Amino acid sequence: MKVSTNTPVSALTTMRLGGDARYCITITTPSDLADAYAFAADKGLPTYILGGGSNVVGRDGGFDGVIMLNQLKSITAVSETSDQLLLRVGSGEDLDALVHFTVARDWCGIEALAAIPGTVGGAIMQNAGAYGQEIAQVLLGVDVYDTQTGEHVHLPTDDLALCYRRSIFNSDGPDSAKGRYFITAALLNLHKNELAGDLYGSLQDYLDKNDISDRRPQTICAAVTVIRGEKLPDPATTASSGSFFKNITIDQADIEPLRTQYPGIPIFLIGNCWEIASGWLIEQVGLKGQLIDGMRVSDKAALILINESAAGYDDLARARETIVAAVKERFGFTLQQEPEEL
Repeated sequence: MKVSTNTPVSALTTMRLGGDARYCITITTPSDLADAYAFAADKGLPTYILGGGSNVVGRDGGFDGVIMLNQLKSITAVSETSDQLLLRVGSGEDLDALVHFTVARDWCGIEALAAIPGTVGGAIMQNAGAYGQEIAQVLLGVDVYDTQTGEHVHLPTDDLALCYRRSIFNSDGPDSAKGRYFITAALLNLHKNELAGDLYGSLQDYLDKNDISDRRPQTICAAVTVIRGEKLPDPATTASSGSFFKNITIDQADIEPLRTQYPGIPIFLIGNCWEIASGWLIEQVGLKGQLIDGMRVSDKAALILINESAAGYDDLARARETIVAAVKERFGFTLQQEPEEL
């Protein structure tokens, strides 16, 4: 267990904003957790679990507490048959690395999650999804450290309340367990069933444009990687949190009236949710490519905010409110921020 002091949150998060964290503890084995939480409790400080920092925005005042930096990395085959592979994956494992591990072995289930920055733990916390797949579709359960009891236990997927960008780990309400558990590993069920039916629009367009007809996991992974690379900034070189706003979820009954009112509006089904692409809404109000208070609305994908010259969190907040207000005035929808704030 490594403890550091006064670590800049801006150095731990891909938006590169935020003051210092009072303490940062690097977690490399599950056995570190009891001592790490005892350290925080002894000092009477709050804790925050951080993975790759790609879905977290820091505030200027920093964090007067203890960041638990998740470095739990492992990929282990629990069992394998001709049509099923069970993997136990450390929650600090890079999600994209896991995707490439599975597709190299011709297993299906998470190939469309390629090139999403962040860790497996973060993907579970917000039920990461893209191009028609969600982590919930292959997740059997998670191993966690229970900070209330000090025990390591297993939680089945049915207990996690997974839905669009939500779980018990990041939501409020009666089923919330925010701050209670530290996810240490995930149990995933991969299979041999390739993506079927209508594919997500931009993915199908890419396959058609390049005369690609097969849907093997390697093919989908490669296509998604190219598509994301053309639209999304590399957090290693560009200050961004990726998709900054959640898509708008709607009822199925609203689809046809919306399509009549707004021809061309992109509406699609992800898991059990019908969604409107929020990037399209932002583009329609004329903000794509605009620089607002130091934050650039990407000219490639309007859902992306890039920190070009923001002096601090307040600049980001003003840019966010400008975008939210414009979409609300035009369409009546209220955009919600996807990254958490620290």
